Amino acid sequence: MLTIILVIALPVTGFLGYALRAYFGKIKLNSAEARSHRIIQDALKEAENKRKELLLEAKDQLLKEKNVLEKETRERRQELQSIEKRLIQKEETIDARIDDIQKQEKILALRDQETKEREDELKKEFEKHRQELEKIAGMNSDEAKELLMKKVENETRFDIARLINKIEEEAKRTADKKAKEIIVSSLQRNASEYTSENTVTTVSLPSDEMKGRIIGREGRNIRTLENLTGVDMIIDDTPEVVVISGFDPVRREIARLSLERLIQNGRIHPARIEEVVEKITKEIEETMLEEGEKAAYNLGIPGLHKDALYNIGKLKFRTSYGQDVLAHSIEVANLAGIMAGELGLDVQLAKRAGLLHDIGKGSIVEGEGAHAIVGAEMAKKFGESDKCINIIASHHNDREQESFEAVLVQVADAISASRPGARRESLDTYIKRLENLEKIASDFKGVEKTFAIQAGRELRVMVDNAIVSDEKAEVMARDIAQRIESELKYPGIVRVTVIRETRIIDYAR
Repeated sequence: MLTIILVIALPVTGFLGYALRAYFGKIKLNSAEARSHRIIQDALKEAENKRKELLLEAKDQLLKEKNVLEKETRERRQELQSIEKRLIQKEETIDARIDDIQKQEKILALRDQETKEREDELKKEFEKHRQELEKIAGMNSDEAKELLMKKVENETRFDIARLINKIEEEAKRTADKKAKEIIVSSLQRNASEYTSENTVTTVSLPSDEMKGRIIGREGRNIRTLENLTGVDMIIDDTPEVVVISGFDPVRREIARLSLERLIQNGRIHPARIEEVVEKITKEIEETMLEEGEKAAYNLGIPGLHKDALYNIGKLKFRTSYGQDVLAHSIEVANLAGIMAGELGLDVQLAKRAGLLHDIGKGSIVEGEGAHAIVGAEMAKKFGESDKCINIIASHHNDREQESFEAVLVQVADAISASRPGARRESLDTYIKRLENLEKIASDFKGVEKTFAIQAGRELRVMVDNAIVSDEKAEVMARDIAQRIESELKYPGIVRVTVIRETRIIDYAR
């Protein structure tokens, strides 16, 4: 800016000098020219100095900016080079891995080919040897298998007959009188009450007004309670009483306790019913474990697995021909232990196996087949000894008995079951029919829960709405009814109700 001002000032100064020179005349001409010349020279020198200073400053600033730009450029270039180097390394690594994979694939392909060829060769050799053996033996493989099976069967029959003769000879050595004394003594020392099981339970109400609250608007409360517990609630003209009907004692107990808890609390609606039923179910499970621990403690049987104690406790809510299975198992354990003590055998083993002998009756999903075999498989999972497992499996002759304790448990089981009034055939047949009803429905895909209610006159089937559509539900109801007609014998008519529900839950916080 100063340079521009000086450049502009030069002609102005010259013009002023010329005017002064003309104005003052020739008198001061020499003096004015000298002064103006000096002023011009000074101004030019000063302008030149300023110009040089400005140029130097501009060069310095330009140099600094150039250096900064070059530094940033170098850093960016180095960064790009580093990234490029890493990418190249990764690409090389990937290529190497691809090469390794391809090599491995080739090796595997060759091995598969070799294995296949080897299998073909072995099959050919096997077939060749089989044909040679059949040619030498003069019979084919099926005939050889049949011959071998007959031979094994004959040998097994001979061994069984020999074992039976041995047991009979050993039994004859013991006097009949001693055996009778032992059995009579055992029965006298282990007297227990007769057992009986009903399929209905009554719950007392504080007032008839409570019946309406239990039923709920359009019956939604009682319907929810029946669906969750799998029982039938009967509310009739009987004052201040609700009847709970169901063949499964566990479900009836859950329904009874849930209903009593709801009546005591006073708040009865579907959400509260679900909460109470879930809580009562957990309490029943805890009760099962406590009952198992109590039975083992009273019998003096230590070291039982926790799952074994839980399954023993489940027997409290199971019946066999109307007999409480847990009470029956405790009675069998006591009888077997007393007889083992009289005969000088293993008392602890007899009592332990006696308590566990019917454990398979409390299980539906752990196995299939006779409850003795299922119970033996469960005992094996619980870490029981081979002798104990054999006793459980053989107490109904499903397996061969391998010890005297096994015979004692079988005898104790027969004594406990044959007492007058201990069992009722009709109830067990009825319960099995209801269980078969539920099992038939459970075999269908998409079924979540099944409940046989109203003494077997109705079967309610809860299905998964994501798997079973409305159309499939109709077909399922018809198919279940047809299977019931073809597989079961029952009085009257069985109503099949397939329930498909969509439930969406959210929370306002």
